Amino acid sequence: MANNSGGPWGGGGGNRGGGDDDRRPAGGQGPRRPGESSQIPEIDQIMKKGQERLRVLMGGRGGGRPNGPNGTGGGGGFQFTRGTLGIGALVLVALWLFSSLYTVKPEEQSVELFLGRYSAIGNPGLNFAPWPFVTAEVLPVTREQTENIGTDNSRSGDAGLMLTTDENIVDLDFQVVWNINDPAKFLFNLRDPSETIRAVSESAMREIIAASQLAPILNRDRGIIADNAQALIQATLDSYDAGVNIIRVNLDKADPPAEVIDSFREVQAAEQEADRLRRQADAYANRVLAGARGEAAQILEEAEAYRAQVVNEAEGDASRFLAVLTEYRNAPDVTRKRLYLETMESVFGDVEKIILDDNVSGSGGNGQGVVPYLPLNELRRGADTSSASQ
Repeated sequence: MANNSGGPWGGGGGNRGGGDDDRRPAGGQGPRRPGESSQIPEIDQIMKKGQERLRVLMGGRGGGRPNGPNGTGGGGGFQFTRGTLGIGALVLVALWLFSSLYTVKPEEQSVELFLGRYSAIGNPGLNFAPWPFVTAEVLPVTREQTENIGTDNSRSGDAGLMLTTDENIVDLDFQVVWNINDPAKFLFNLRDPSETIRAVSESAMREIIAASQLAPILNRDRGIIADNAQALIQATLDSYDAGVNIIRVNLDKADPPAEVIDSFREVQAAEQEADRLRRQADAYANRVLAGARGEAAQILEEAEAYRAQVVNEAEGDASRFLAVLTEYRNAPDVTRKRLYLETMESVFGDVEKIILDDNVSGSGGNGQGVVPYLPLNELRRGADTSSASQ
């Protein structure tokens, strides 16, 4: 039987005499295996050419004919020379440097680990970490990251439903914006940073809402609630040594639950109407009360004035009486006659009167000298009127 040590791809002697060139088809391709396409010999040829070039570069001899079973055992074998070892060493050093050098951008920081333990913080720029003993983790420290919490964007449907101190339910949507301020703590102390921040933020917001009433949350206290939540979240994460900085908390929505929002609006409208009526009643009460107080003050002032008048008049009469008494003691007759005349003057001063003198001549002393029906009062009234007009 003919020798077939060269194998099906050509080699030493075979069934037919002749060299390798006689057994190869045109184009340098080897014989095809059953069921193989023409693409496989082309790939095999490319691989052989690459191996030949590698042998030349590594110091071997090229150009030999393959005589082994795989066509690679030609006349010149691979030899380890100084050039080969030098090139290999250079390749290994290049690979080691490529694995040990890394770049840190200005917005990033790196954490270097020596055998898995924290070693140092890398600076922005090109850094060197001798692999495999030192590895580096590069983290974006200035990039703002956002966690959305609420019924619309959160993973759980009831994350934004919270109970207030007046036993009402409010539906909140808020965002927590954060970044990394300590890469080492962030890398080693938090297993899942996103979930940790979400859980802490939701817990802090529930604590703040539980101490607040519904009306201020819906109206005027949103900014205060966001500031308080930011401070509480930051304090909690600092207690965990999380290495996280809370930049701000955005309170996007604060509404009653969707199932009762219509009824809630009706209640709010009724409360506003009651508040308006209450204000009107307070204004009317204040107006009436102020008027009553003014009238009371006026009456008190008038009473005080009357009292002062009466007291002053009484004191004046007493002083006048004492003065007359002093004069009467000094001259009784004269004072008595003067008092009599003053009394008659005060009595008859405002009375319309006619004085008839019994001593008028011709009257016989009986007053018959005046016509009884003479309208003396009318004549006097007319004289007074004419004198007043002049």
